Amino acid sequence: MSETLLLSRAEVERLLTPEVCIAAVEGAFRQLGEGRVPAAGILGLHGAEGSFHVKAGFLAADRPYFAAKLNANFPQNAARHGLPTIQGAVMLCDAHNGAPLAIMDSISITALRTAAASAVAAKHLAPAECDTALICGCGGQARAQLAALLRVRRPAKVLAYDQDSARASAFAAAVGAQAVTDLAGAMAASRMVITCTTARRYFVLREMVRPGTFIAAVGADNEEKQEIDPRLMAEATVVTDLTEQAAKIGDLHHAIAAGAMSQADVHAELAELVAGRKQGRTSGQEITIFDSTGTGLQDVAAAIAVYRRAVDTRTGLAFTL
Repeated sequence: MSETLLLSRAEVERLLTPEVCIAAVEGAFRQLGEGRVPAAGILGLHGAEGSFHVKAGFLAADRPYFAAKLNANFPQNAARHGLPTIQGAVMLCDAHNGAPLAIMDSISITALRTAAASAVAAKHLAPAECDTALICGCGGQARAQLAALLRVRRPAKVLAYDQDSARASAFAAAVGAQAVTDLAGAMAASRMVITCTTARRYFVLREMVRPGTFIAAVGADNEEKQEIDPRLMAEATVVTDLTEQAAKIGDLHHAIAAGAMSQADVHAELAELVAGRKQGRTSGQEITIFDSTGTGLQDVAAAIAVYRRAVDTRTGLAFTL
């Protein structure tokens, strides 16, 4: 029997830097855009106060890999139980012979690979020059999103907004941003916006967004969550991480349900931009939206990067199942 590596959250965080994760995720989307790997799969189930989902995908690197991530998403955890909203684990396997290679904590994997996809999308869809960026939602995803964004764009100012103003202030102080309480004013001042909330009703209104803005809409990762006004979705250039999935659980899902747009109105999937099959931003006045629902492709890409660095650095606990 082959050995399997067990990797803790702290070890994953140490091994998976934003630069490494962005490169891994971009490479995975390129493989998908070139037709070299199949689209990832998802299974979601709701519980009493939260939900569970399994996301899985294949990817080729030094060998073929398969990864499946089991995540629990319980938005009330912090207030009620003192636990993270997202908890889970990723299993990485050798797709040539099925051997389990590693089991690793998914909290950092999820945050970093989601942020990496936003950064890759920003490379193609955000303005080349930007005075101000806005982070909406200052929970566990926010720091990773900002760190990744700053690898591809250099805004002079970063604003932070959260319904909990104390949380926005704490986040802003930690990352050198400016906490704001006027969402409409912050949106009007910003040309790059990342929404990473647990909202169940859209709060980014069409009239808030000025021409030329890029939005990475990250929060809607199940069918009950929504951040973006369907009218705004209909008028913008929409790019998804996976259109079929976004049509079921993303902000695209809500825009379709509202009759504002159809799946055919989506401009492209991110993989098509990375592979050069579709064009990204075409004008300075274009409003672009990346509807990010999170895919197993990103998980397997990040897991491979963690595993290979763990092997190189002899990190983790080796055991036999």
